[in-house]
Amino acid sequence: MSTTFQQHVRKFITISDDELTAILSFFKTLAPARKANLLQEGAVCKQDYFVLKGCLRLFFIDDRGVERTTQFAIENWWISDYTSLLFQTPSEFYIQAVEKSEILAISGEDKEAMLAAHPKMERYLRLVHQRAHAATQYRIRYQWDFSKEELYLHFSRQFPEFVQRVPQHLLASYLGLTPEYLSELRARRIS
Repeated sequence: MSTTFQQHVRKFITISDDELTAILSFFKTLAPARKANLLQEGAVCKQDYFVLKGCLRLFFIDDRGVERTTQFAIENWWISDYTSLLFQTPSEFYIQAVEKSEILAISGEDKEAMLAAHPKMERYLRLVHQRAHAATQYRIRYQWDFSKEELYLHFSRQFPEFVQRVPQHLLASYLGLTPEYLSELRARRIS
């Protein structure tokens, strides 16, 4: 049984080992290589992913052909194209492994079956998604309120693990900066 997933679930709800074993039977374990795409633009998203180890990102390619990262997921985070997954419409995003990763994947159908069999998981998923939604609201606010430099400094203080782990060009994409400007900010911060 995945102790990482078990510990994460238990941060939010009380659940027995037997229930968790049954819940895990609805998931598949995947081990995507670095830069492997789990979802391509135009495909219908069929899975929701929980990161056990590694890092995934959600991104799109804009009209100029520039990759724009909208979300990262490291250990204990969920990631999916929820619009495509929910409505079974073609995705406008890619999901890619930033690092060699180990993830749990659950299809929309299996998630519904799991929730019917284990209603406690409704509370777990609600609490997780509420936290993710709140974080997204603040991210949007910070993008409006902060200068580019303030945005980078705030992010590097709040999430130092990302600054260390994620390649600079991907971090720049996520923060809405050019890689060159991010290099300049990092150099100024170090000196």
